[in-house]
Amino acid sequence: MITEIEDYFTRGCGRCARFDSPSCSASKWHDGLVMLRQICLSMGLVEVVKWGHPCYMHAGRNIAVMGALQGDFRLSFFHAALLSDPDDALERQGPNTRHPDMLCFTDPAQVGEREPILRRLLAEAMAHAEAGRIAPRDETEPDLPGELADALDSDPALAEAFFALTRGRRRSYVIALSSAKQSETRRRRIEAFRDRIFAGKGATER
Repeated sequence: MITEIEDYFTRGCGRCARFDSPSCSASKWHDGLVMLRQICLSMGLVEVVKWGHPCYMHAGRNIAVMGALQGDFRLSFFHAALLSDPDDALERQGPNTRHPDMLCFTDPAQVGEREPILRRLLAEAMAHAEAGRIAPRDETEPDLPGELADALDSDPALAEAFFALTRGRRRSYVIALSSAKQSETRRRRIEAFRDRIFAGKGATER
């Protein structure tokens, strides 16, 4: 991954084989990414490299991070649950994202069109950072797939280990199992997950 900010806008993030080539997503969306960068910097945000991408900070806190895929480029907000978003402009990054947290663009011209919305969201996020406000923790528990509920009911040791996991790790298993269409597939995954659960790990942890 890159460590120098200018590399992102000239070569890409360095996280895949398309780095420093015309097929790099950052190269494809270069003009739009530069426009986003100019807006963020004009708001007084501090620009750093994190995870190979431009990240914008204020009051010692991450505010937003830039990214590019083949189909779009985006600015994703941290602590997005705090944002009021009266324009309903924010989108979810995926079906398992709890709160809408990104502005997504498929044309560089959209950055200029949505600049007032972007500036308002950034200003609100910066104000929350200055005040030290953070989003309240989501205390809700996900509904367990039937196969997992049955496995826990029939195996007290597994149930004890599962409910000793952090909420995020428990949720990772629910997501991993819910993506399977067949009941038998979910049962096989539960069996494969046993060692990870007993080890106190999430579904995607090594």
